[in-house]
This record gives sequence, C-alpha cells and structure tokens, in this order.
Amino acid sequence: MLFQQQALLRQKLFVLGSLAIGSVLYLVARVGTLDRLQPICPIESKFSSPEPEQIPLRTLQFKRGMLHELRRSNVTKEQIRPHTLVQQLPRAIIIGVRKGGTRALLEMLNLHPAVVKASQEIHFFDNDKNYARGIEWYREKMPFSFPHQITIEKSPAYFITEEVPERIFKMNSSIKLLIIVREPITRAVSDYTQVLEGKERKNKTYHKFEKLAVDSNTCEVNTKYKAVRTSIYTKHLERWLKYFPVEQFHVVDGDRLITDPLPELQLVEHFLNLPSRISQYNLYFNITRGFYCLRFNFVFSKCLAGSKGRIHPEVDSAVVTKLQKFFHPFNQKFYQITGRTFSWP
Repeated sequence: MLFQQQALLRQKLFVLGSLAIGSVLYLVARVGTLDRLQPICPIESKFSSPEPEQIPLRTLQFKRGMLHELRRSNVTKEQIRPHTLVQQLPRAIIIGVRKGGTRALLEMLNLHPAVVKASQEIHFFDNDKNYARGIEWYREKMPFSFPHQITIEKSPAYFITEEVPERIFKMNSSIKLLIIVREPITRAVSDYTQVLEGKERKNKTYHKFEKLAVDSNTCEVNTKYKAVRTSIYTKHLERWLKYFPVEQFHVVDGDRLITDPLPELQLVEHFLNLPSRISQYNLYFNITRGFYCLRFNFVFSKCLAGSKGRIHPEVDSAVVTKLQKFFHPFNQKFYQITGRTFSWP
C-alpha cells in the first residue's frame, strides 16, 4: 500500500514538473518573438490596425536566419521554392560614387530586415560582356529573398559610365537610385590613395597626387585624370536625368554617414518607403577603428573591412585651393539640381 502511494506521488510530481517545464519553455519562446529593438506599446497594438508594409521585425529576422541556413546548406532551387524565396531584380541600386562610401551604405542598409543586399559588385550594366549575358544572368546573381523584401546592389562605376542610365531604364524605368557623395577633393584624394596602395603592394611607383591632378603644361586642373573627373558630380548626374526624373534619386551625404550615420539612414528608409527599423542600437562607434560598426542583434555585430578609412597623403595647399575654385561652380549646380546643399568649400 505504501509502495503504491509513493509511486502515485512520484507520478503526480512528474506531471507537475513537466507542466512547469512546458510553461517555462512557452514563456521563453513567447519572449523570443518580441521585437527587442522596437518595443510595441500594448495599448497601441491593441487598438491600431497593423500597416501591411510593416512586417514584424522578429518575423523578418527569423526568415532571414532561415534564408541564411538554406543558402549555407547549398540546397537546390526546387527545395527552396516552397519557402517562397525568389531571386528578385533590384528595386534600388547604389549607382555611386566610387570612394563616396558605397560599401558602408550598403552594409548599413542591410541592417533593415526588409532589405537584402547583393554582396558583390555585379558590374552588369557597365560591363559589355556581362550585359550581353542578359537580364536572367543578372537576376541569378541576386541573393534569394522573400517577395516583400527589397534587393539592393551597388556598383560605383555605374554613375560615370555613359551606357548605364539607358540600360537600367530599359530594365526598370521606376527604379530608385541612390548616390552617395563626399566633398569632391576628399573623394578624389581617397580614390588616389586606394590606387597608390595597390601600386605599392606590387612594388610599383606612382606619381604624387598633385602631379596627376594639375596639368604641368597648362597649370590647370587636369580633367583627364579620372579621380578629378569622377568628382564632377553634376556632369554625370545630367546624363542620368535624361532618363530618370530627379525624384527617383536620393543623395546621401557620405561625410555625414561617417560621423553621424543614423539620420542619413533614416532619410534613405523614407526614400525607399520602408518602415523605420534601423536605430541607434544598430550602430556603435569603434574607437580602435575610428568609425561606426554595425550591431544586428545582441549576438552578431560587424565592422567594415580594415581597408576602409585609409590615411590620406597630405596635399599641397596651393593645389587644394586650385581644386576648390575648380569644383565650386559644379558643386553649386549639383546643389541646385538635387535640392540638397553641402558645406563644401
């Protein structure tokens, strides 16, 4: 009799323990679905109807994680299709400018759960060989994403290549175009510094910036030098405006993206008609590197490659002054066209 009572007691304790553990696991799972970055007011969520475009952040993060696992396991397209993953053509492209901060902008936008980035520069529209392969080849270079997500790619050479505006227009005449710019001289020197580093790595010599930027025969600014020519933003933009209205462009301040990125990212979210999801939580300043790094969640964070933020060589002040005078009228016209003013000298 006593043995039966003890057995019955153990059985009850086991059932109660199982219920307790089940309750704890349910609570853990429930908390895991909450949006830690974007807490929702209980009253607001009770009475307001959700907007169709504002997909819950946790849901998107879960889907992004599932997407990562599917891609990492090298599954076939047939296996992926039931999950409604597709390779979409970009609905927005970062078209330039080289050394303006295109990589930083792309990586920061990728913090948004409704954005999926093409990791590599595709060079479809500026490379004749690639372009001849056709639009389906281009689509296959895009990452898998869900239909509600926006695919974004970046190829800075697009901005300065003559054939590109027409080619992109033929693909999608309503596409959104992002241009990130820096102060023109700073950008030109950054461009020079990257090329110089490449030359030095191969034990090759290279001219000083001053000699390349100023024609030694005429003592005028050398517009044949690509680093200078690329910084004449208005000349390139005018070619794009033959195909796209100015409303389809958004200009990002590359200098501000370095020092205070969040306001610039919020402007881009608005331009892309995305719900505001990127917050200060996602950006933290790395003292060692000297610029902002990215925090996707409490587990995963990322900094840009060590090649970013190279030290620029000092440029002769007389050459700087000459370049400032040269760029000034072009800058003023750029402000007028885009409706955005910068504090460039």
